[in-house]
Parts: sequence; structure tokens; C-alpha cells
Amino acid sequence: MTKLPSRLHHTAYVTKDLEATRAFYEDVIGLPLSATWCETDHLFGKDRTYCHVFFDLADGSSLAFFQFADPEDQAEFDPPLPPSPFRHIALNVDQETQRGIEQRIAAAGIAPPNTFALEHGYCRSVYVTDPNGMIVEFCCDDPRAAIGAEERKARAHSELKRWLAGDHTTNNTFRHEEAA
Repeated sequence: MTKLPSRLHHTAYVTKDLEATRAFYEDVIGLPLSATWCETDHLFGKDRTYCHVFFDLADGSSLAFFQFADPEDQAEFDPPLPPSPFRHIALNVDQETQRGIEQRIAAAGIAPPNTFALEHGYCRSVYVTDPNGMIVEFCCDDPRAAIGAEERKARAHSELKRWLAGDHTTNNTFRHEEAA
């Protein structure tokens, strides 16, 4: 059996404004700034100077952001992407943490469309757009979701095959319960 990675170490993004990013992740969301690496490396054919910061999650993993000193490097490594709610990072939280994040988002004056909540049935999600235009989701799992986890894992490949073959029937029984 293949040994799986133990956890996410970090996921990295580019930012144009490290201070706005720090204020959002540390002051609004509550993730502590845990490391700031200021570096120059020979990357992709030239020397590039950048700052790389890390914000800790409870399991020891981090969200990381780069800002380049040279505007040309910044433009090269931070191409504009069209906004999409389907391109985001999702972080697991409990109800208390989710409520606290929602309160801090509101206190910071962040309002729709830059924040919204969705009931997925198996989890409740709060979405917020960070200063870089990236959407961050804070998921609080419904306790019932764990009950069928092993069955969903066993059927994951067959459900994917079914979908790819054109059978687009929903299998989210939690949403059917809510609609009833």
C-alpha cells in the first residue's frame, strides 16, 4: 500500500499587497503569521527577490503568499485569472470557529458579494474573498456526514464513472432531506 502524505505542508499564492493579505488572514480570519522569509534565488533564468509569508492552521499546515520586489517578476508570476466561485481553498472549521470568522468578516465591513454562506447539506460553508481576489471557504461538517464516509469512499470510483458516462443524477441525500 502506498503511504499517503501526512498532511498539507502549505499551499502558496502570489499577492500584490502583503500587508493587506496579512491584515486579512491574521486580523480578520485569525490565522497567526508564523514565518516571513525574505529571499533572493536564481529562478527560471534570473535572480528574483521575494518575500514569502506563512499563516498557520491548527494542524501545522499553512497558507503561504509570495510578493516579488520586481514588478516584472510580480506580473510574470501573478497573471490575472477570471473570478470563479469554483476556484477556491476550503478550510475545515467547527461551528464556534465559523461563527467567529463570520463575526470578524462582518466587523471588517466585508459584505456580499464578497462573502456568502451556503448549506451543502453535508456541511455549511462560509465564503469570503481575500484581498487578492481568491475565495476562501470555511466548512463546518454536519455530524451526520461521517456516518456514510466509508460507503462514499468505496463508491467514489463507480460514482465518478457513472457521472462521466452521462448519468448526472444527484447523490447528495442530505440536500434531498432538506428539500423534503
